[in-house]
Amino acid sequence: MQSLFLKEINAFFGSLTGYLVLALFLIALGLIVWVFPESSVLDYGFADLESLFSYTPYVFTFLIPALSMRAISEERKSGTWELLRTSPLSLVQIILAKYLALLALVFLAVLPTLLYAFSIIQLGDPVGNLDQAGFFGSWIGLLMIGATFAAVGLFASSLTSQQVVAFVLGVFLCFVLYFGFTALAEMLTGEVAYWVEELSLSYHYISLSRGVVDSRDVIFLFGMIWVFLGASVLVLRNK
Repeated sequence: MQSLFLKEINAFFGSLTGYLVLALFLIALGLIVWVFPESSVLDYGFADLESLFSYTPYVFTFLIPALSMRAISEERKSGTWELLRTSPLSLVQIILAKYLALLALVFLAVLPTLLYAFSIIQLGDPVGNLDQAGFFGSWIGLLMIGATFAAVGLFASSLTSQQVVAFVLGVFLCFVLYFGFTALAEMLTGEVAYWVEELSLSYHYISLSRGVVDSRDVIFLFGMIWVFLGASVLVLRNK
């Protein structure tokens, strides 16, 4: 599993595409947080990074499927999937190794955003005026959403041997899981609307963003991860 993990990391950073994807992600976040008037922290006037945590899931919806689209589909298209299956690794171990590599890439993409917190701490009046519980709760929630999207993207990659199709499927599934249930809940009323909204990833992400890491939110997100990883194993086993 370690060899496969390192192979995935090296494959991503072995070409210009990997660096380009991460650079575009950080540039997009930087423009949202510091430049665009409607979301700029400097224009907002408060020592707050709400714009970072509000808009990053939108960027994740496209970034993470772009990272995961080649994970399995490229192996199947190039014919190396059969060779990989003959290695002394079970199908579950292969999926977990690829998933852990995706998690590492997501963590590397999110890690530089800690510099934003340092900047806000220095810009605050007085210095250090930042809701640290809210920030780290939101940051943990962001990692959890990224981990869930990575599992969804891996599942999409297991469905097809075409990377573009895997990307489109990944974007669609991430969009539905994060935004779709919330939109559906707004069209319903009563207790049904409440239960539907609880199925939305955005509901649990917003809950974590309040600075309180609730075990119910963490269990739900971990459950979603295991559901999509298990679905990937079942799909590949049937194929």
